[in-house]
Amino acid sequence: MTKHLSPEQAKARIHEGDEHAFLDVREAGPFSEGHPLFAVPCPWSLFEDRVRHIVPRRDVPVMLIDGGDGIAGRAARALTAMDYTDISVVEGGTPAWAQAGLRLYKGVNVPSKTLGELAEHVWHPRTIGPETLAKWKEEGRAMHFFDTRPPAEYSKMMIPGAACVPNGELAHRMPAAVADEAPIVLTCAGRTRGIIGALGLGRFFPEREIYALENGTQGWALSGRELLRGNTADPMPALDGAAAEETRTRADAFMDDEGIPRTTAAQVSVMLEEPDRTTFLFDVRSAGEAADDPLAAFTHALSGQIVQATDHWVGVRHARIVLADDLGARAALAAFWLGRLGYEVWVARIDDALRALPPRQLPVLAVEDVPTTRAQDALAAVKRGEGRFIDVRQSDAYRAGHVAGAVWGTRPELEALPVARGEHVFVIGDDSARGVLAAREFLERGHGRVSLVEGGSDALKAAGAAFEATPNTPPVLESPDVTWFAHGRHDGDLDASRTYLAWETGLIEQLAPEERAEFAL
Repeated sequence: MTKHLSPEQAKARIHEGDEHAFLDVREAGPFSEGHPLFAVPCPWSLFEDRVRHIVPRRDVPVMLIDGGDGIAGRAARALTAMDYTDISVVEGGTPAWAQAGLRLYKGVNVPSKTLGELAEHVWHPRTIGPETLAKWKEEGRAMHFFDTRPPAEYSKMMIPGAACVPNGELAHRMPAAVADEAPIVLTCAGRTRGIIGALGLGRFFPEREIYALENGTQGWALSGRELLRGNTADPMPALDGAAAEETRTRADAFMDDEGIPRTTAAQVSVMLEEPDRTTFLFDVRSAGEAADDPLAAFTHALSGQIVQATDHWVGVRHARIVLADDLGARAALAAFWLGRLGYEVWVARIDDALRALPPRQLPVLAVEDVPTTRAQDALAAVKRGEGRFIDVRQSDAYRAGHVAGAVWGTRPELEALPVARGEHVFVIGDDSARGVLAAREFLERGHGRVSLVEGGSDALKAAGAAFEATPNTPPVLESPDVTWFAHGRHDGDLDASRTYLAWETGLIEQLAPEERAEFAL
């Protein structure tokens, strides 16, 4: 039976120190405009599929919060159908949370961002402003300049001269990446990955002069300087035998100094059998290494990103996390930071026994098969006036190109779409579970004639459907699947960048004492 909690009861539950999942079922837009600090995004549009990955243990306590619109109750019923056993709904959702005097935080990945701001506040890394960096570049001063973000973000915008070596990877590849004693400057898009990167790298290499660029690419743009766009990241430096041994030795020393425990495949197997603990397994090597040498039991997550966006992968507070790595540096650095976020973290060096661990058994997606229709048959039916296309792909994909006449919608808002009772609904989805869940939603709401278009928009295009682009429909900032907060900061909107940086530097002062106590630094 689903329980109901007042906002005050839910807030107290968060700080009891036990494993729990606190899931916000709203879409990305409203989530980004205000949510409880430790609420994990699990939007209704993908809920049943996402929850089984981020909350794999079905008897862990799960608290659900919505926007006061009742979707949390629907999510509770979905969890019950998936055999989750300890489910609570926060009464009144986020409006009641705010009315109770509890803070709602703007932004995304807020615990991770707060960690970075606290790390700067406590440990004071060296920093350099864009003016000084520009002067160094103009003078030809010897230095090493690295962008700590993943290649896709680097490609979107980067500061001239920065090489893409993400957080974690730089500590791993340092013996090959830096051949002299020149200063090292690290940047990201804003603040926290530069801060986290400089502090972490400095702990591995305390003898080095390491700086974080103040406010990253956004600070560079706000200083009136140009960002480059569309650049492809060069391959990261490879390690030879001597460099690999140096990395392994430094990783061992770091883990010894910081008390980071190591584990083995046999111990991981025992962990996974513990009925009252949630254990997540992540492979923190580069994407290429993980693809070439896969670990069946582990989910891939870059070392820097599992710290920067922990709530993308982990939905259970105080869970156990095992990080797999070959030499140990990437896992050790991620473990150092994740431990300060309140997780129990172990490092496993990769060997044949770790490779042999079988894939994890996740909760079954509780969605019955929905009817499907071939693309050409659906297209013919719509042309005859015997149905309507509803496109539930992400809004940016819809704006870029969709079947002419198709109506865009998201799962939480399907009932508001112009669909008549008895009209055949042909759902266009993407490669995720989004389409299946939307089709099931239509069926559960009493639409008897619903089917999912086989192959989605690609199949419809191949079948001869006319396509159109609508860059302003739906409007970006009215699309609930888009992060609304400070939107456009990476696309040249300097006001959005100012808003974002002011928000980030103001996070610490927003923390209640019990929230500050959740961060172990």
